[in-house]
Amino acid sequence: MQRLSSPSTFFYKRVFPVFWFGMLAVFLLVWVGSGAALKRPEMWPSMGVPVVMAVVGFTLFRRLLFDLVDEVWLDGDALVVKNQGDSTRVALDNIINVNATTLTNPPRITLMLRVESSRLGRQVSFIPAGPRSLFSAFKPSPVALDLIERIDARRRRPA
Repeated sequence: MQRLSSPSTFFYKRVFPVFWFGMLAVFLLVWVGSGAALKRPEMWPSMGVPVVMAVVGFTLFRRLLFDLVDEVWLDGDALVVKNQGDSTRVALDNIINVNATTLTNPPRITLMLRVESSRLGRQVSFIPAGPRSLFSAFKPSPVALDLIERIDARRRRPA
């Protein structure tokens, strides 16, 4: 089996959001705990900055990170998708479209499935494995290109 998803998915899904909201909480606790808010009421509007950062962060995390699956493996003519302890096989024949985003961090590949799986839904998104460099955001993902070629070869094969 060949791993298609990045090992850094755990960091993006689990560690980074905790770090983000943890730093905002530490900032608020230090700010309130120092007594500056009680001594200088004109400082209260500055509380809006971490609140806005929390709302924007949660919105972005929900849109870009929380829907990522944990692992995607290529096993012959099927993908093995692991998410939250569950493992599901998806045949390459059941993939309608492969969409690879560019100019996003982290990069994403979204697979649209033909049949809605009860656990996965109609779309499966993951961070592709591979080297990251400054200019790699401007090139197509090699993982996405390989998947497109494999799916196309399966479709061209006579039934």
